[in-house]
Amino acid sequence: MSAQREDAVDAIIDQWAAARPDLDTKAMEVFGRIHRLSRAMGDRTEKAYAPYGISRGEFDVLATLRRAGAPYTLSPRQLSSTLMLTTGGMTGRLDKLERAALLRRSPDPHDRRGLQVTLTEKGLTVIDEAVGAGLTAQTRALSTLDDQQADQLADLLRVLLVGTQDPGH
Repeated sequence: MSAQREDAVDAIIDQWAAARPDLDTKAMEVFGRIHRLSRAMGDRTEKAYAPYGISRGEFDVLATLRRAGAPYTLSPRQLSSTLMLTTGGMTGRLDKLERAALLRRSPDPHDRRGLQVTLTEKGLTVIDEAVGAGLTAQTRALSTLDDQQADQLADLLRVLLVGTQDPGH
């Protein structure tokens, strides 16, 4: 075992080794930890966004508009495709964010049938503060690694992620 301290995944791996010593559990060690880490960090970022009155899903909408650059405007279709949401799921998020005055929907001047979604000033303030709060929570968790380890982990996870997107895997 390469880690200095054991975690919950180690206990599961030990149980599988006793019950089924024929199994190669390396993938379970990696993906079990990724899953647990994702859940834990999801909870932490959700708590970081709560003071701003937004959930992770709503953060994603606001952040996508913010990253689009001024004038912070996209179509609902662009948002849906970027966030991999159905139009129904997107409509619910947009309704809530519009009621909170964090964005506005307006007719698309280039397409009579289309809409544009734009961050309001309040929305811009909220997303800029929320992204900082989320990064603070993530940075705090990442501080258990030194810079070289964090860079190495990011590189390895990138390789793994790209590999899972290959249809041949």
